[in-house]
Amino acid sequence: VSMNLVLFRDALGHLCRISRVIKLPRGHCLLVGVGGSGRQSLTRLAAYIAEYKVFMIEISKSYRILEFKEDLKKLYEKSGTKNEQTIFLFNDTQIIEEAFLEDINGLLGSGEVPNLFAPDEVSTLRESIRSDAKAAGIEETPNELWEFFIERCRSNLHLVLCMSPIGEAFRTRVRMFPNLVNCCAIDWFSAWSDQALKEVSMKFLLEAQGLTEVAEAVSSVFAVVHTSVTHKSTKMLEELKRRNYVTPTNYLELVKGYLSLLGEKRKDLGDQISKFRNGIEKLDDSREQVEVMSVELEVKKKEVAVAQKDCEEMLVVIVKDRKIVDEQQKSVAAESEKISKEEAETQIIADDAQKDLDEALPALKSAEEALNALNKKDLAEIKAYAKPPSLVEMVMEAVMVLRKKSP
Repeated sequence: VSMNLVLFRDALGHLCRISRVIKLPRGHCLLVGVGGSGRQSLTRLAAYIAEYKVFMIEISKSYRILEFKEDLKKLYEKSGTKNEQTIFLFNDTQIIEEAFLEDINGLLGSGEVPNLFAPDEVSTLRESIRSDAKAAGIEETPNELWEFFIERCRSNLHLVLCMSPIGEAFRTRVRMFPNLVNCCAIDWFSAWSDQALKEVSMKFLLEAQGLTEVAEAVSSVFAVVHTSVTHKSTKMLEELKRRNYVTPTNYLELVKGYLSLLGEKRKDLGDQISKFRNGIEKLDDSREQVEVMSVELEVKKKEVAVAQKDCEEMLVVIVKDRKIVDEQQKSVAAESEKISKEEAETQIIADDAQKDLDEALPALKSAEEALNALNKKDLAEIKAYAKPPSLVEMVMEAVMVLRKKSP
């Protein structure tokens, strides 16, 4: 597993001390320091350098002493049965029950945890290392085999305990379990120096894009801020009797918080620049469209001027034609009035004619009846007249008139 580490001078010193101790038979370390000071990371790096396996317990909600003992059995299997150089990395945040430290205290002192294995499990472990014990010239008695197993475990197993000096818990545990001090090489992780603070922040700043020129100045500001907070915390303890712990974790959060905020601001600025560029492009497009529309407008203006001139000329013609139409309308109105008058007079004449007709129709009917009554005898009688009577003569003249002939 890759680790992102900054190996400043103090870190290298701690790494060398841890490496030197774990390479010793029965070499154990007690790393004392606040969280984030690099105790676990440097231990893993030292284990990688020494080609050792690292074993850690995994804490869960149901993790108690029984689960811890099962993990210890696995640890014994790795270091004793499989003969692997193993580092048991254990920190104070994993202490769910103080009984954990009691077992670790026994592991540091004698290499054994009382009542850890059942008798059948002990027999299985003896059989697993019987061939190795025989090769080493050990007698194959139960006690000798078990002693060989424990000695192998003590040689291959290296405990690295990471403890925080903050609070009374550390002092109490050291008094109750003396093997934490007697059987371990103690390495104190003190506060990071200004140079270490600068190197750590420089590592993060140089990985960020665009901070190469100002990385050194910004890292100096980070170091000053962290150091000033540490001094103020010490002053607060003296004056107010209140503790404020300033840890390397706080410093890393400061640097990462700055980079996170920088990323957000860069994103916001990038979005604004993008919007500004889009706005400029829109303005350029609008300007081009306005120029095209201006040219079209000039052409339209000329067309409108020509159309307006045509309209004015047409308006003159329309006005002139309107005058003629008005005169004709007046003439038509006068003629209509005259016709209406003549129509009225004609209607009177027609009424009179109809009246005369109505009066003449009975006579006509009588005449038709008289005509129908005529026969050849009557016509012969008329022809026989040398001088017809006056009334007959009048009738005959009327007949000639109707036939449009001279009487």
